[in-house]
Amino acid sequence: MTAFSLILLFLVTVAAMEGFAYVMHRWVMHGPGWFLHASHHRERPGRWEANDLYFVIFAMPSILLLLGGAQWHWGDWATATGAGIAAYGAIYLGFHDIIVHRRVRHHHVPRSAYMKRIVQAHRLHHAVETKQGCVSFGFLVAPSPDALKRALARNGKAGLRAAKGVLEG
Repeated sequence: MTAFSLILLFLVTVAAMEGFAYVMHRWVMHGPGWFLHASHHRERPGRWEANDLYFVIFAMPSILLLLGGAQWHWGDWATATGAGIAAYGAIYLGFHDIIVHRRVRHHHVPRSAYMKRIVQAHRLHHAVETKQGCVSFGFLVAPSPDALKRALARNGKAGLRAAKGVLEG
């Protein structure tokens, strides 16, 4: 493969991972995989949560493809695809775990309209503590916060997280 086609394959893989992440988040993590993902919708008592195992699970195809391409002579396509999956994972780690959930202390404040929209969409996703009733399952692409708020309102109060500092009575 030419260098151009390998770069293109890498970029297409990064973009395609958004669709894969949406499907996995919507129908696996909020479906049969909820037993791991539920920890991510609750307060984290320590540094780690069961949901962190998904990072390991989703890294496996990337590792396999990188090894296949670099060591087992599968072809450059495998290396480019594995690198694309790894790049998406790195973007996800930086955005999701560091910027949104602040699992690493930092002072970055999202200022662009795009970053504000994505952060707000993710926070609206976490407004629900149950596997049903959530909105916004994507990572790099998300509906407008107003559309997400309307969807949450249509879902009623089922599963909504209580606001911090509000006493139930």
